[in-house]
Amino acid sequence: MVEQVETWKFIEDTERTDPPNKLKILFYTFLFVSLMDESDLYKRWMRLVENLEREGIIKSEKVKRAFLRVPRYKFVSDRYKECAHVDEPLPIPAGQTISAPHMVAIMLELAELEDGMNVLEIGAGSGWNAALIYELVKREVYTIERVSDLVEFARKNLERAGYKDKVHVIWGDGTKGFPPNAPYDRIIVTAGAPKVPKPLIEQLKVGGKLLIPVGSYHLWQELLEVIKLDEDNKIKIKNHGGVAFVPLIGEHGWRE
Repeated sequence: MVEQVETWKFIEDTERTDPPNKLKILFYTFLFVSLMDESDLYKRWMRLVENLEREGIIKSEKVKRAFLRVPRYKFVSDRYKECAHVDEPLPIPAGQTISAPHMVAIMLELAELEDGMNVLEIGAGSGWNAALIYELVKREVYTIERVSDLVEFARKNLERAGYKDKVHVIWGDGTKGFPPNAPYDRIIVTAGAPKVPKPLIEQLKVGGKLLIPVGSYHLWQELLEVIKLDEDNKIKIKNHGGVAFVPLIGEHGWRE
């Protein structure tokens, strides 16, 4: 209550200043209030990260550090920032969603990302997952997005969050991969496919790993870990159980 009274007194004092100073003081008042809001959002985010760690979903210190450096509220529309710490998917443009934090943590832990790894993401969405990947590999990350509105949404989010030159959002059919930057140590797919797209296997390094939901068009898939064993594209598959993702649309995925 004391802080609120002092803040309003500060605003009232601007009535007795000349116009340029008044605008300056109002700007800093707005900045002060914004920082208060940011601090509250970050405290909520920290609590979520601690809960995910306590539940055994976040297992490694490096994934925890990445989550703390890249809070989800930086990658959603203003109307959803207050909900960003809730462990549920949230809407983003074009009828898509930003994944629930627990699901992102599970996939990043399974990916076993290390410094210097070459990683391709399929399905940029909001840009949040790609920023987390960057924090784990510390090298440029490429992410493919087929929806033009989401390409712009992700790019703006990444620029505001400080990842403009670290994460590259490419408009295109993610089921075809991204040959110019292949081969990849890891490919992470954030949409559900009817089967594992062959081009993604071909673009993996031997020993590389692909994480992809595979199953039905709507809401139910199984999270597969696909490991490339040799240059003839022989693979080993591990099933990590049921998940629910939006469909992967493209030449080697679902048809629109």
